[in-house]
Amino acid sequence: MKTLNSLILTSAALIGAQTMAAEKPAIALVHGAFEDSHVWDGVSAKLQADGYRVINVNLPGRPSAPLAANLVSGDVYRDTVLKAIEGESQPVVLVGHSFGGIAVAAVTEAAPARIRTAVYLAAYLPQDGESMLSLAKQDRDSKAGPALHIDEAKGMISVDYAARADLFANGAPEGLRKVLPDLIIDEPLAPIVTPVKLTAARFGKVDRVYIHTAQDQVVSPYLQEKMIAATPVRLELTLNTGHTPFLTDVSGLVSAIEQAAK
Repeated sequence: MKTLNSLILTSAALIGAQTMAAEKPAIALVHGAFEDSHVWDGVSAKLQADGYRVINVNLPGRPSAPLAANLVSGDVYRDTVLKAIEGESQPVVLVGHSFGGIAVAAVTEAAPARIRTAVYLAAYLPQDGESMLSLAKQDRDSKAGPALHIDEAKGMISVDYAARADLFANGAPEGLRKVLPDLIIDEPLAPIVTPVKLTAARFGKVDRVYIHTAQDQVVSPYLQEKMIAATPVRLELTLNTGHTPFLTDVSGLVSAIEQAAK
């Protein structure tokens, strides 16, 4: 009888664990401008180890997802994310970093029923008619502006090489600061300057969480607070990092994403 009881208890525990795992939503990660999906590698590994299914979206128009700049648009980014999550049977947690917040907003407008929670990580959180560029122009404390170079002929925008470590890895170990400039890539211009169309009936109905980055010099704490005042969120979390916590505080970021996903 004791053995039977032990088997029953073990079976119940296994069923309970499987049920808990099944209840965990898939997490889709959308990188920002001047990045590709590899920035999430450390975060993806930890989320997967914690039992989450991770969808790591690579936006077109960069070396790892080639597409001519004149073919890249905000709609292409939106549709890339939608395609990445189309096989999921349950709504996903959609995380966007920096410019990725614009893409996340466009996806929630297009398919609000597919998104359980939209998580904005040091991200641009737009209102209807805003773009990354229009929001960036409101950021009185950002240090990124002087380092950005627009090549209209090529339809690309780049970051001054010498400024990259200070902008994207302030407070990071020197080893990371040395290699980070070579990880930054040029970005297609069109999605950055194109306003996003949002409605209260669709975008406005999706659960939102914001993860602040307290030492950010790209999307400053001032702008982060300003955007949330205009577009409130359910939950605010804060990491004491610069703009790239997926490189400088992987554990803290994973904990924040998991808290947002609950």
